[in-house]
This record gives sequence, C-alpha cells and structure tokens, in this order.
Amino acid sequence: MTPSARVQASIDLLDEIITAARENGPSADKVAASYFKTRRYMGSKDRRAVRELTYRAIRQYGDIPATGRAALLGMAQVDAELTALFDGSGYGPAKIDENEPHASGGAIPEWIKNRLSPLITDDELNSLLDRAALDIRFDPSKTNRSILTDVWPDITFSDHLPNAARLPGGTQIEQHPLWKTGALEIQDWGSQAIVAACKAENAQFAIDLCAGAGGKTLALAFVMQDKARIIASDTNRARLSRMEPRKARAGARNIETLLLNPGREWEALGEFEEQADVVLVDAPCSGTGTWRRNPETRWRLTPERLEKVVGEQKYILEMAAKLVRPGGALVYAVCSLLHEEGARQIADFLSDHAGWHIEDIDMAIGRTETIGGHPVGTLLSPFHDGTDGFFMARLIKS
Repeated sequence: MTPSARVQASIDLLDEIITAARENGPSADKVAASYFKTRRYMGSKDRRAVRELTYRAIRQYGDIPATGRAALLGMAQVDAELTALFDGSGYGPAKIDENEPHASGGAIPEWIKNRLSPLITDDELNSLLDRAALDIRFDPSKTNRSILTDVWPDITFSDHLPNAARLPGGTQIEQHPLWKTGALEIQDWGSQAIVAACKAENAQFAIDLCAGAGGKTLALAFVMQDKARIIASDTNRARLSRMEPRKARAGARNIETLLLNPGREWEALGEFEEQADVVLVDAPCSGTGTWRRNPETRWRLTPERLEKVVGEQKYILEMAAKLVRPGGALVYAVCSLLHEEGARQIADFLSDHAGWHIEDIDMAIGRTETIGGHPVGTLLSPFHDGTDGFFMARLIKS
C-alpha cells in the first residue's frame, strides 16, 4: 500500500470505530480486528502503520470527532507530512478543501475536567493517556525475581507490592512456560494494591461481588490459600466463564463461581447475609482510570451514562454492606478518577449507614482523598503512582 492509501484506510477504520462508539457497539480493538481480518491484502507493515495512525487519532481527541477524515485533518493542521498525503491519488484521500471542517480540542473532554478528583492537577492530565507498561503478578512458589530477571533482563519490581513486576508494553509472555504453569498473571499494580487493601490473609470467607474474569479473585485466592472459601459472583455469564481456565492454570481450588440474575441478585446472595469476612466490590465505572489502555472509551462516556453508573455503584454497595459480618471489611474500588465515583460515593455511603467507619489502608503508594477534612479513601494515578487510575476505600462494619 502507498502511504496515502494507508491514510485512507485509517480514515475508514476510524469511521467504523466512531460509529461503534456512538452506538455503544464493539470496542475499538474488536472493530480493528474485524477490519483487518476482511482485508487480507494488507501486509503486516501496512496493518501496523494503519493501526498506529488510527490510535494516534484516538488519543488525540477527548471528544468524539465527526468523522475519521475530520480527525486526521485536525492532526494534519500541525503535521506537514500527513497533510501531503491528502493528495487525491488512487486509493488515497481526496485533497484538502480549505473550508472543510476538522476535529479540534484537547485530549481530555471538557465536561470531564471539573469532575476529576481535586488531586488530579493539570500536571497529571497528559499522563492519563500515556502508554501503559505490562504489569504482572508472579507466584513466588513457582518462580522468583532471579528467574524472571534471567528471562526478561529489563523487568523491574515494585518496592511496595511483594509479587508485582513490570515489563515494557508489548512484551509477549503468554507462550512462555512460566505463563502456562500459572507462575504469572497479567495484572496492573493498582489492581494488586486493591487486593492488598483487602488484608485477607486471615479471612475464612470472602466474596468478590463484581468478579468479572477473576483477576482480583485469583489474587485473593493466592493470599488466602486453600484454607478459606471465596465466592466470585457476577451478572455477566461470558465474563465469569473466563475464570474457569484461569483457575485451572493457577491451581486455585478455593474459588466458587456464582452467576447472578441482574436486578434479582439477592435471590442468590441472601444466604450469605452478614457472613463474609471481606467483600470486594470492584464496581462498574466510567473507566477514566484506564484511558491509557482504552483511550476510545472517552468517546463513549456521556453525563447520562455517568449518572447511570453512579446509581449502579450505590445499588451494589447496598448489597455488599449486607454481606459483611460485624467486624468485617468492605473494600470498594473503581478504575475511575472522578470524584463522584470515588470519594463522594463513599462519603455518601458513610452518611447513610451508621456503624461503618473508614480504616486506613496503610500503603506506601497512593494519596489520601478527603471530604470535609475527613479521609474517605485512597487515589492511585498514572502520574503519581505509575498505575492505572483507581480509587479504593476500606470500610469496617461495627
């Protein structure tokens, strides 16, 4: 393909991604995979170039562009080489009309900025879209730092999380024997910090209420070993089913999965009322803390969708609170940097529920979030902590 043809292909792919975002369709990665699958004439270098230009455009704009062409025209305003490729050649994009519209604006949607945690200053904004490294959690009964360093000399280790390591983004690990034997799991250091906040070493019964594919459930299972019971529940059958092969690979024998009926979750959960030592709520959220991994999700988030997800979080917190035994812990987490999903959500919960109090997570990473001078949780961010963005709080039931 010519360079101009690659630009037109990127425009076409962006059009499909924009449509999917507007209609809440497949993710950008899935749209791209389908796009390339049906165009087998594109060589590997062509696919790589088209993908890189497409994702460069996605990262460029916080607000959804009108079209793929408008997105690249906006980039062409400051990129003479890209401008020259709008040459009207065969398979390339039409020449630029000086009066045609182009996308503009910054990388952070304007309506989001005043909803971010006060701890996220202007200095932090660019880091929200930095490319993420590959974080892993390793099982020290199956491997160690010396072995990992021999395999990947550029690996680094966390000073605060004992089994956390980091590799450059794009490192291939899933064909390595260490992966196949369950010695490694891909898991952001922020997610590992949330599991550490559960302090589940001596717990006999834990519930991961929004378990998804089970990344945090597996980490809990490692901490609790085989002596304790863990229930991993979710309303999404497809996500929950992905846990089974992961359980087998990790050798985790103390996890039970529980599929919940949306809107009728308590029918399955009621028998566990006030029984759990720890309940983890990794709640559905805006995903603003994972923009560096999924920049296209900015185009899907609207004030209406945010309001809906905040309501879902409140609903899930109510259920979680009923599952915790007296003296037990509820750990609430969201991969969000928005105040109303984190600090405000927990402040409202404490206001509405007597007999609960915040317990200090006592961790060397993160910053304390406060409301009215009172601590309500911990915030992790890409700029400050090198993790995805997370809010987490540990609450104790009297």
